[in-house]
Amino acid sequence: MTPGMLDEEKLFAARLHAVRSRPYLATALFALHTVESRRVPTMAVDRHWRCYVSPAFVDRTPLEELAGVWVHEVSHLLRDHHGRSDRFAVKHGLTGPGERLRMNIAADCEINDDIFGEGLVPPEGAVQPALLRLPEGQLMEDYLRQFRLGPHTDGLAWLDCGSGADGLEREWDLGPDGAHGLSAQERDAVRFRVAQGINARQGNAPKGWQRWAQEVFHPPQPWRELLGAALRSAISGPGAGEDYTYGRPSRRSPCLPGVVLPSLRRRPPRVFVIIDTSGSVSDAELGSAIVEVVAIGRATGGGRDLVTVLSCDAAAHVAHPLCRAEGIALVGGGGTDLRSGFAKALRANPRPDVIVALTDGHTPWPGTRPPCRTVVGLFPRQGPARSRIEDDPNYRPDTPPAWARVVLVG
Repeated sequence: MTPGMLDEEKLFAARLHAVRSRPYLATALFALHTVESRRVPTMAVDRHWRCYVSPAFVDRTPLEELAGVWVHEVSHLLRDHHGRSDRFAVKHGLTGPGERLRMNIAADCEINDDIFGEGLVPPEGAVQPALLRLPEGQLMEDYLRQFRLGPHTDGLAWLDCGSGADGLEREWDLGPDGAHGLSAQERDAVRFRVAQGINARQGNAPKGWQRWAQEVFHPPQPWRELLGAALRSAISGPGAGEDYTYGRPSRRSPCLPGVVLPSLRRRPPRVFVIIDTSGSVSDAELGSAIVEVVAIGRATGGGRDLVTVLSCDAAAHVAHPLCRAEGIALVGGGGTDLRSGFAKALRANPRPDVIVALTDGHTPWPGTRPPCRTVVGLFPRQGPARSRIEDDPNYRPDTPPAWARVVLVG
């Protein structure tokens, strides 16, 4: 082989070693297209599944360590570190290469704590959570909240796993129009194929990969957006906020001489929010409920007289019109029976167009469908620990009724 050229035989032998050590990653490893580059310090990936390889790095790295680097780089892409870095940067207002280096370090901490061993040797300088005195088993976003660049990270300034790790495009990137990149559909297909292999034989994969595989098939719900969409759908649906008025006669009145028919008008919808304040609901969940009440007020147009808040455990308590979220008194702490809350809401004058129930679900539900739209914001249940709070240790709550639009909250 000519000196200075990429030793492809060694590089691909290392990939084969990686496949034999981690067979559930085979689809992803073979999907990577290699690009020789003397501008990368080691190996790096872009978001289009190209792997840029330094010939000098391949020459000086033992094959077993090189196999570990293959797994490391493809892990960045499978776990969408580039997309997650972009979203984190936008949410927290982070800019500049320094912050992207911090994201690369955090991403490495997420994947390096469980990919080595059993045939894969960590390469020299591999970033581990212990190097930053951080716990293992956390996600990139968790690590980003726990450290900043400083003297303890000066030795990591060389680190560069490419735009596929931190979302920041490099000068050597071939870009979306370059050759041998995967389309968005092809990238998703690779992820799902890998996840299928992990789920089929979970005993062969570390817990971090098992968690990832489950979330690929069942991604976390963007519950705030879903709850907002459910509420907007309810308040804009047929019948919500509609009433008759004689102030403007119906256009059909001329058909009936001597009879004045009312016309149908649209008014702002009225929303009744029932907050579960029983002992099985935590303080954090009550805090989330208050936040959602504020969002509901905005969704209805900000009218203070359009939203009424009712706290309810085993009995319905005082209903408050929404003026300020911090002024809402949440009373309760006993058992749970939201049926009393629904009954009180339906006795209100004027009657609500939409009822929103924020609860952990440990409650009986009304036996009949209310004459208005219903949205249930359901706090996640936490197994037997929650059930012991109820009087009966064998108690199991009813599932929300089919006539309610249910959104998992939190």
